[in-house]
Amino acid sequence: MTLFVGTSGWQYKDWRDVLYPDGCPTRLWLEEYARRFATVEVNNAFYRLPSRETFEAWRERTPPDFVVAVKASRYLTHIKRLREPEEPVHRLMSRAEGLGDRLGPVLLQLPPTLRADAGLLDACLACFPAGTRIAVEPRHSTWWTSEVREVLESRGAALCWADMRARPATPLWRTTDWGYVRFHQGRARAWPHYGRQALKTWAQRIADTWRAGDDVYAYFNNDPNAAAVQDAVTFARTADATGLRTTRTP
Repeated sequence: MTLFVGTSGWQYKDWRDVLYPDGCPTRLWLEEYARRFATVEVNNAFYRLPSRETFEAWRERTPPDFVVAVKASRYLTHIKRLREPEEPVHRLMSRAEGLGDRLGPVLLQLPPTLRADAGLLDACLACFPAGTRIAVEPRHSTWWTSEVREVLESRGAALCWADMRARPATPLWRTTDWGYVRFHQGRARAWPHYGRQALKTWAQRIADTWRAGDDVYAYFNNDPNAAAVQDAVTFARTADATGLRTTRTP
């Protein structure tokens, strides 16, 4: 198993002097990030989908082993609410494919007000190019049904395991041969850090669920106070001690 460990984005001012050396210009932060981590989740694509040229530039600026997960535009998930997905999916993928071999999973984070509709989800997943790794993060409790699970399994999509305040916010379903985990907010001091025991528990859950040869992607979205960077490092060390093989961290 390979556990890809990274953060949700890299452009945070309070990461200066923690991840980015004093004097490192912001225009070189991606290069510095990619030197320290092997993967990132592009969270800001949700708010404004970058151009294909931007994705191509990110490919050129990162090393060959770097993996970029892309959070789908809110136009698809929150405005269209998965309806009429053909054009939004085509627009997303035609741009994101500028990453070439750097492109990793695509995350569909659903609105907390969107109730379960297995047929709608199935139709949306069917629009993605074959072989695209799609992770789905529902946020309404009506999604936790066998019908939804069957859709994810039949499409080879991963249920995103989401953590909120050091507890699972989703069922821990294994729906395909790879996994995706997002850490939103811990309970340790200083806010929003995670405690070591919580991260150890998550590492053990992953070790108990996934097999040799599987890929699991884990991203820390608790970016204030550089908590994401520090927790990603701690999590990788903890996972290593559990016997998992993790990608580089600072």
